[in-house]
Amino acid sequence: MQIQKSFESNRTVGTLFVVPTPIGNLEDITIRALNTLREVDFIAAEDTRNTKKLLNYFEINQSLVSYHEHSNQQREQMLIEAMQNGKNVALVSDAGMPAVSDPGNPVIEAAIKQSIPVVVLPGANAGLCALVASGLDTNHFYFYGFLPRKSKDKKATLQRLSQLTDTILLYESPYRVKETVAELYEYFGNRSVVIGRELTKRFEEYVRGTLEEIIAWTDTGTVKGEFCLVIEGIDNESVMENNWWKDLSIEAHVNHYVQQEQLSSKDAIKKVSVERNIQKREVYQAYHINNK
Repeated sequence: MQIQKSFESNRTVGTLFVVPTPIGNLEDITIRALNTLREVDFIAAEDTRNTKKLLNYFEINQSLVSYHEHSNQQREQMLIEAMQNGKNVALVSDAGMPAVSDPGNPVIEAAIKQSIPVVVLPGANAGLCALVASGLDTNHFYFYGFLPRKSKDKKATLQRLSQLTDTILLYESPYRVKETVAELYEYFGNRSVVIGRELTKRFEEYVRGTLEEIIAWTDTGTVKGEFCLVIEGIDNESVMENNWWKDLSIEAHVNHYVQQEQLSSKDAIKKVSVERNIQKREVYQAYHINNK
């Protein structure tokens, strides 16, 4: 067990400050964030060029080191050793909260393992802005971030997410948003969805509608900038309908598609693996072992 008292004054080690930065509007940075960036010994940045622009705007003259998703363990160890020697470090990403769909988590984990205090400052976050502005349920939500790039992994993820009753938050690039919205319709049906584009910036835009309407919008609207997608969760009645098979064994589930829908055993196994969100290998073994 570990107990962190974030602001003890008699510590010999430094502190890792996780500092959110604006996602588009520089006025969204907090006074505390600015003071922290001025007072730490140095700043670990996802891209030192981008962070330098932010520091220059606020007239902060601070040492920068690069820390990003491709940084090696040697760079991580350098940061840890600096804090073990009493140095205070600020961790920033290009925009928003570090470690949330951004680099930072490995050095945070390493600091915690070495009993180095990790102090997180509040600040800008695109996902929460989009959620609150969506008009969808904010009591319970599930943040996923960016979907997998590989088609197989992406489809498996969408199948799993489609069964959540909570509001779902996704991030997407302008190059993939049209494809992703079409896939959402395929797996989620015609649910309510809200797209937030260029949040906090001059051309901020929210598009609210059904997935069918959003698909049409991607053909005529402005598909530029970074996107947040907020998707309505499935209702409990639909969950019951979609999980009609929950009392069936895997063997009976496969046999249903073989006998009732005339699918081949191969296709039936594939469909069952998607519906149950398990590996095809597991379905194959359960079906063929029981059908010997």
